[in-house]
Amino acid sequence: RDLAGAHVLVHCYHGLGDTLQFVRLLPLLRARCAAVTLWLQPALIGLFAAIDGADRIEALHDGAPDFARDADVELMELPHILRLTPQRIPARVPSPGLEFPRTPRDRGGPLRIGLCWRSGEWNHARSIPDHALSPLARVRGVQWFSLQFPASQPPFAMRDLACRDLHELARRMCTLDLVITVDTLTAHLAGALGLPTWTLLPDDCDWRWMRERDDSPWYPTMRLFRQARAGEWADVVERVALRLQDREKSERSKALDPGLRRDDEATTHGARRRLA
Repeated sequence: RDLAGAHVLVHCYHGLGDTLQFVRLLPLLRARCAAVTLWLQPALIGLFAAIDGADRIEALHDGAPDFARDADVELMELPHILRLTPQRIPARVPSPGLEFPRTPRDRGGPLRIGLCWRSGEWNHARSIPDHALSPLARVRGVQWFSLQFPASQPPFAMRDLACRDLHELARRMCTLDLVITVDTLTAHLAGALGLPTWTLLPDDCDWRWMRERDDSPWYPTMRLFRQARAGEWADVVERVALRLQDREKSERSKALDPGLRRDDEATTHGARRRLA
């Protein structure tokens, strides 16, 4: 239908990660109508004090919406309504409204990595058993932080960085050099913040991660590590551990050779300018 002059109510009925992924489409909707009200999960209101494309934000509740509007749409219907293609996905990072100060990488210190290894209870196939994570504990030059919430006994030594308040969690995550996570809220929050993120996926992963690619058009700073065989995490974790070992060796070489470090910083700066 033609939405010109209409007040549209956007419902966020799905998971918090879904909202973090699709809220970027609101400006495209807002360009077609007169006003947008976002009916947002209360847990995200503190994180999104202001959202591009939303004239008003209301807290989602179990009852019916009690304000006037001309049309209703569920947030995850927007890709279809907007006839979105991978080439047209807005991929600016950090996502508007999610700009937090970043802690610079300490080249003389260990790599600060946040780890989330369990997904929600409704899909255990996304979670990695504790015993499968042991190769990560053997990687040198890493300080590990748990992003697991609710709090859980970590499979090896790490500091707890998780937090129920998503605004505070985002601030804490921006002190990390890398986030390694399964497919859960943590992946979407790290990707929306523009943090270097490695997402570990089961063989039969969700549609949004597509197939046969190690990147995501939704999150330009994210890399995907997929199971080669359904249910087998050992190969995924081993590949992650090897990549980390290679990175640690590379950083040690740059620390010994200032010229290499300057070249790397120039390349990184250029990549960030291209992402902007």
